[in-house]
Amino acid sequence: MLKLIKLEWKKNHMKRYSRNALLLASLLGLFLFALAFLGIANDPETGIPDTVPGLSGISAPIELFTSMSFLVFTSVMLASFIVSAYSNRTMQLMFSYPIKRQKILVSQMLAVWIFSFVALTLTKLLLYGCILAGSHFRDSAFLIDFTMTEPGFYIQLLLKSGVIVTMSFMALFVGLILHSSKAVLVTSFLLILLTQGNIGDFTLRNQVMFPLLLTLLSLVFAGLSVYRVEEKDLM
Repeated sequence: MLKLIKLEWKKNHMKRYSRNALLLASLLGLFLFALAFLGIANDPETGIPDTVPGLSGISAPIELFTSMSFLVFTSVMLASFIVSAYSNRTMQLMFSYPIKRQKILVSQMLAVWIFSFVALTLTKLLLYGCILAGSHFRDSAFLIDFTMTEPGFYIQLLLKSGVIVTMSFMALFVGLILHSSKAVLVTSFLLILLTQGNIGDFTLRNQVMFPLLLTLLSLVFAGLSVYRVEEKDLM
């Protein structure tokens, strides 16, 4: 399986995705630094951040914007690795190898998941580190509501990163059903609205059980994506 994952990385030119992930992390870093220290979120009249409920601390914007960005980023990768491979018939060549189709498909999904999980985790660490370092020199418009010296911070960071990346399997399933890469992207945006949006004071973002249920549901969709793939015709 590891050899197949490495083959997927090589075949899909991961240097390009690494460059894009680095660019995304840099843009997020600049935006969040401006949000925290340059007052772009401040109300012109009051001079204090004009935030939505639950976003008074700086960790909430960091989680919000990284989650949205990397959910779409991961979905784009899945669409390119898998759905497009079906559409342009390169998957037909891969399925001609003396390897089970399920193993090939799972290796593609894992190749995307591992890369995106590592990229998202490193991006979050970079952003939290930059904000924490900046707070020693400038006053933050948001409360610095995290500490990077406690093990719980890193455990929570890893768990949240895993949930976000795993959610993209829902978008993949829809794309495979509809035979469309665009459907993967549309579904990822709908997932963002569902998981990160709010109606008044109500949001699913802070529900304790929601991430667990979402992860389990995502794994079910991942399983459905490879279910009976040995018997299905190509797109």
